[in-house]
Amino acid sequence: MKRKSFTSTGYVVEDQSSAVHFYTETIEVNGLSSVAFFEAGESYKGQRFYWQNREKTFTLVGLGHAHVITSTTEENRFAEVDQQWNELCSKIVNEEHDLQPILFGGFSFDPANKLSSEWDMFPSAYFAVPSFQLVIRDDRVFISIHLITSDKDSQIQFDRLRGERDDLIHAAQVKELKPYAKPQLTQMDERFKELYLDAVSHVTKLIHAGEAQKVVIARSLELTFAEEVSSPSAMYHMSKEQPESFLFGLELADNLFFGATPERLVKVENRRALSTCLAGSVKRGQTAIEDQQLGIELLQDSKNREEHQYVVDMITEVFNQYCEDVKVPKYPKLMKIRDIQHLYTPVEGKLQKGHGLLQLVKDLHPTPALGGEPRSDAMAIIRMVEQMNRGYYAAPVGWIDAEGNGEFAVAIRSALLNKTNAYLYAGGGIVADSDPTSEYAETLVKFRPMLRTLGGKLNG
Repeated sequence: MKRKSFTSTGYVVEDQSSAVHFYTETIEVNGLSSVAFFEAGESYKGQRFYWQNREKTFTLVGLGHAHVITSTTEENRFAEVDQQWNELCSKIVNEEHDLQPILFGGFSFDPANKLSSEWDMFPSAYFAVPSFQLVIRDDRVFISIHLITSDKDSQIQFDRLRGERDDLIHAAQVKELKPYAKPQLTQMDERFKELYLDAVSHVTKLIHAGEAQKVVIARSLELTFAEEVSSPSAMYHMSKEQPESFLFGLELADNLFFGATPERLVKVENRRALSTCLAGSVKRGQTAIEDQQLGIELLQDSKNREEHQYVVDMITEVFNQYCEDVKVPKYPKLMKIRDIQHLYTPVEGKLQKGHGLLQLVKDLHPTPALGGEPRSDAMAIIRMVEQMNRGYYAAPVGWIDAEGNGEFAVAIRSALLNKTNAYLYAGGGIVADSDPTSEYAETLVKFRPMLRTLGGKLNG
């Protein structure tokens, strides 16, 4: 039995069978820095997240955990998160329809990979509803309180959260953001370098033998710093170094998984779905003329065009399954960001009734840009030859609100930070004519965004 009542914090559906109530309150405030708000939540270290879309029209910060949704399964993790989120949303009727509670988190790349690694603490899916939610949308700043509780008398709890909210706002608006210096890098280890080069050679032989058409092979760098690097410091430098990308950060205990990715997996807004086909890359030129020439060569390169078309075909197939009025440009364009330029094709459509964002995320992951083609064959080869655990690297990270709107990016150009250590990841698509030396050089370009953020550099 359900009973609807009104409290000072909004309309709430009271489910007498579960007795869990989802209270929310949102206020609009004068402008403040999202990184400053993230920093102000230092008492919630290990329970913070950050997101900014590539267009800079939507920024999201979460502090504290009002509720956590996780999954340790291999097959049903997307459905489990979707079901639990829908059940939680059914317990609230939000009178502020312009701003919904948001669930933020990510999935692991391959939950079937059981190799022990720096990712051991992370489940196959990890999402949180924040206690304090900052949203900056079209230059308007909103801060929400979320309280999910089974206590009948929640007024005292909510008043305490209001006081904390006001302290957080004051700290973000009044206190100066710390002048973070770049971390002092003391050591850089190219993990699995020889294994990576051998893997590329082996995979090209498997492709020639007809066991796959394309396989993405990744590798990792381990950085060591003179002192512990804080999450706010990492987020601050990333926002300065890579402002044209999707920015994300997700804390779990002493870990921060963060990155600046150019690649949208899928966005849903008012039932319109949009995905980004991003595969095939080359470095930026030293001059405008060189940059233009490199871009022209990329557009005409058969290896990169083939790699890109695999992604376009797969994403289009998924959209045709879930959407109507699907639109796909005939030829790719160039997406130029600070360190690299990519082949880029957008795909869009109108989501059919009965289908939702997390269903699209499930069927789109991993795209051929991060896994390979055919998907199952490529994944089996990756498990066999890569000899590392990608964790959340190259996997979906993003958000979904109570109305089903949201956005997920592909977590490339990313790093896992743990106190005085950071682990960076980069990969590339291997096809029949791939060369290990060239593929290795491509990963160096892809390491640069996070290396620069963390105070390092690579030659070449």
